Amino acid sequence: MKRLIREKQAQIVAALIEGNSIRATSRMFGVSKDTVLKLQVEPGYASADFQDRRFHDLTCLTNAFSKKVENHAAAFALYLMHYNFCRVHQTLRVTPAMEAKITDHIWTIEEMLEAIRMPNGTYENSN
Repeated sequence: MKRLIREKQAQIVAALIEGNSIRATSRMFGVSKDTVLKLQVEPGYASADFQDRRFHDLTCLTNAFSKKVENHAAAFALYLMHYNFCRVHQTLRVTPAMEAKITDHIWTIEEMLEAIRMPNGTYENSN
């Protein structure tokens, strides 16, 4: 099996990171789609290995999700707010909130957190 040189592999991965499709990347570098797909897997394995080595001795309180429905609701609300105010929609080329004329700019994460901060400076209801 013929292997690509590291430099070309890095160029292909960089093209994917920049947002090029698998098909476009395949055409740009003259390699098959399967080769591009395999190159996507290798950095994932490298990242997983790094995390396994780096965080091996890290103790966690739990490795599961929260069982409180309030925490799920809060996490989902943050996700929706980020999706609608911070993330530019690929087709619209603006955020959904901008398209709906709710806001006139793309929000930063800091703006989003400031919008949900309680008057006492916390992010949770202290009832």
